[in-house]
Amino acid sequence: MRSIWKGTIGFGLVSIPMKLYSAVQTSSLDLDMLDGRDHAHIKFQRINENTRKEVPYDKIVKGYLYKDDSYVIVEESDFVAAAPEKTKTIEIESFVDIASVNPMFYETSYYAEPEAKSNKAYALLLQVLKKSKKAGLARFVLRNTESLCIVHPVGAALVVTRIRFQQQIRDAGDLKIDDKITINKKELDMGLALVNQYAEDFDVSKYEDTYQKKLLKLIEAKAKGKRPTIKKLKPRKDKEDDLYSQLMGSLNAKKGA
Repeated sequence: MRSIWKGTIGFGLVSIPMKLYSAVQTSSLDLDMLDGRDHAHIKFQRINENTRKEVPYDKIVKGYLYKDDSYVIVEESDFVAAAPEKTKTIEIESFVDIASVNPMFYETSYYAEPEAKSNKAYALLLQVLKKSKKAGLARFVLRNTESLCIVHPVGAALVVTRIRFQQQIRDAGDLKIDDKITINKKELDMGLALVNQYAEDFDVSKYEDTYQKKLLKLIEAKAKGKRPTIKKLKPRKDKEDDLYSQLMGSLNAKKGA
């Protein structure tokens, strides 16, 4: 792996020199856009919507739509002026219960590796976070952008996970949800029984993104001149309208399986 960031993690007066490595990778296939008639690559042009002529790259500027059709041109010097102070420190500002971080805030994760293989401060922070079940809340600058993150333990490594700022989360108040629906005790007990029956330890290794594998297999078959078999979707059978009956049927189905 190649590191994408080099700096320090700081908490209190303790500073840990380390590197960040991307902890995730994409599993999607790289597909090109082609002309269906001769399979030539599709090239995109930058066209002026008024003149319909191609615009040279060095003539393109960035603008912010301020009012109606009025744009304010944003220059490179503006980006520099607004950019956060460049720093190579992930300074932990506080420690929070890791269970209190809503999954909606999670973005991308990075492995943190100490510069020196044996770093006592790194080992201490790892063990303290594990024992306290806390995560360090911090800010750092990655590619000229300030990011909010949490520092948390995963196995024998510290992981830095970027999280969203509050203003990036949309308010659910616009959703049309009736929160006045009454659930009786019998339905609630049956729902809890169903949850307990399906409950198990989290093991993500049991699940696999099979779509990309199937798509690649289909592509390889087509390359050999074979036609893919299209599966017909089977419509789901109508369920009973009674919620309790649906829950009871679900329990019985699980027991039968």
